[in-house]
Amino acid sequence: MIGPAWPFRGGLAAFNERLAQEFIRMGHEVSIETFTTQYPSILFPGKSQFSSSPRPDGLQIRRTVSSVNPVTWLKTGLRIRKEAPDVVIFRYWLPFMSPCFSFISRLVKRNGKTRILCLADNIVPHEKRPGDHQLTGFFMKSIDGMLVMTQSVMDDAHRYRKDLPMELSPHPVFDNYGQPMTRETAISKLGLSPDYRYLLFFGFIRDYKGLDWLLEAMSSPELAGLPLKLIVAGEFYSDPKPCLNLIRDRSLDDKVILRSDYIPDDLVSAYFGACDMVVQPYKHATQSGVTQIAYHFGRSMLVTNVGGLPEMIPDKKVGYVVEPSIEAIVAAIVDFYRNEHREAFEQNILKEKEKYHWDKMVEAFVRLYNKVVSKHLGAVN
Repeated sequence: MIGPAWPFRGGLAAFNERLAQEFIRMGHEVSIETFTTQYPSILFPGKSQFSSSPRPDGLQIRRTVSSVNPVTWLKTGLRIRKEAPDVVIFRYWLPFMSPCFSFISRLVKRNGKTRILCLADNIVPHEKRPGDHQLTGFFMKSIDGMLVMTQSVMDDAHRYRKDLPMELSPHPVFDNYGQPMTRETAISKLGLSPDYRYLLFFGFIRDYKGLDWLLEAMSSPELAGLPLKLIVAGEFYSDPKPCLNLIRDRSLDDKVILRSDYIPDDLVSAYFGACDMVVQPYKHATQSGVTQIAYHFGRSMLVTNVGGLPEMIPDKKVGYVVEPSIEAIVAAIVDFYRNEHREAFEQNILKEKEKYHWDKMVEAFVRLYNKVVSKHLGAVN
């Protein structure tokens, strides 16, 4: 596997490590090639790229690839070509990685044995930049098959290569952040008042994630009578001033608890334990790891009807799928509390999350590999 992993932090690294562990549990041999340099510091919007957590047990992780140094691409590609694994899986989420990944992919394939697969988070990036289309197209031509986590990403991929073998396997439940925590314990751990109910906006804060809409919703008269506060837990990856100005201008200082540092793994359980519902008011999206953390901790969800988010959240069963507007967000929050849906939603979550086990994704990769091999044999014959 080639992509983010320890010592880098974030959802992609945590996902790759957990997926590698599942491959190993199911009898496969796995190693991860991760970055010496993932992003140059000038391009990284956060405070640190590195995790404070210890190295994960039982995983072979090698830091070999610099996204900006072609010499490392050559060395890594030549070594993997010689090692001749059955499969290399690239984790593709950003066109910036295309030159690095494409070079290594093309080099490895020359051994005539190794199949190149891709686990794609996005084909069309959330924040568009010049050259994205060309870079993604270049990478797509270098792979043999692709696994996606939502139908919307599969549709995007087919615009580049209709002939590419593909599998769809939903994002598994993020079960690597510890066990669920009771509300009482979580509130005490975070220093919150038990007199309020809490909504949670969790994860890196980017413009497309719609925090500004949620802040506007919190200032609405319809929510004024509820003993309700919003926890914003995550680091700003975009300019914080618009959101901070909204909090000031809408007099939300007593309704919004802003924890705008990176949330370490050992506190994730507390934030989800303290809240009643996780709100993702995204303006556009593919899929989200936050929904799968919410599934693990048994928390109701509110998402907007964009990208692949509705595929993960059955409306009025485990939460709400609403149109992307402030008014719709407000209406769902009011309905949730006034009609006391929390307990019913959480009972449904226990059943729904059975769809999202990690072994299902490993099985999907095996099916994809078999499709690729069959296609190759057919072409040879």
